[in-house]
Amino acid sequence: MLSTAGPTDGAGMPPAPRPVRRTLLIIGGAEDKLGRSVVLRRFVRLAGGRSSRIVVIPTASSFSAEAAALYRTVFARLKAGPDVQIVHPPTRAAASSPEFVATIDAATGVFMTGGSQLKLSQNVVGTPVGDAIHRAYRRGAVIAGTSAGASIMSQFMISLGDEGITPRQRSSQLSAGLGLLTGVVVDQHFDQRGRYGRLLSIVANSPSLLGVGIDENTAAEIRDERLLSVVGAGAVFVLDAREAVTDAPEARRGAPLLVSGAKVHTLPTGATFDLDSVSLVRFVERHPDIEVAVVAAKDRAPMVPAHATVPPSA
Repeated sequence: MLSTAGPTDGAGMPPAPRPVRRTLLIIGGAEDKLGRSVVLRRFVRLAGGRSSRIVVIPTASSFSAEAAALYRTVFARLKAGPDVQIVHPPTRAAASSPEFVATIDAATGVFMTGGSQLKLSQNVVGTPVGDAIHRAYRRGAVIAGTSAGASIMSQFMISLGDEGITPRQRSSQLSAGLGLLTGVVVDQHFDQRGRYGRLLSIVANSPSLLGVGIDENTAAEIRDERLLSVVGAGAVFVLDAREAVTDAPEARRGAPLLVSGAKVHTLPTGATFDLDSVSLVRFVERHPDIEVAVVAAKDRAPMVPAHATVPPSA
């Protein structure tokens, strides 16, 4: 008689289930959609490539239909699964839709577009759609967001704030995010819009939080809320003010803040960083300019049959 028992570990016990690896891909905005699309290509790969079931949430955008159509086209070019779904709750009440929830429950990748993070906070956080995103993350679907979709990832997000290099008291406002990543506050378009000051003012006032600033066309890929690796053309900044001296409790509104002893980690592609120990794990030097040149040269080279004889160059 054939046994109907499942596989065992050799000691008569079923093998322990493999732990689910949870992945966030937090993009600083303005990611390349027309060229090599390194960041978006990484998302498609993490979501399962041709077998992926991707859901796009364009709710943050003022042009949600156009944003949805754009990303559908981009993901098709990058050879994602054939049926990219759109979930767009235009109001908080609409985020209770069983159809929206079921669509996210079946996804292997969820992508939130840019726009207004306040719209995402109002229409998604604390709703059945928001709960479905949490479930998708816990079961191993990759959750990605760009610009506003990046800010919403953390427990607290910057919803308003002045730009500039100098940190100033009360120059920004925090709102509730999705809370997929705790102990961290995310800022995007970091170098391009000069947001160093506002992120430093946040961590000076709340030193238990790490500040993570992400450049455009760059992503922080975070595994299991701990290991951060960098993808793309720019850098990811980690600001740590846990041991800094600051006058934040006494400074008047709008005044430049004293922040002495904060640590800044600047992480380009090739860096892996531990958010728990707040330390660099490893770094592999990359030369993206050379890589791009090599790829471009290959693209320009004529196709030569394997049996053909190539004459020596003059």
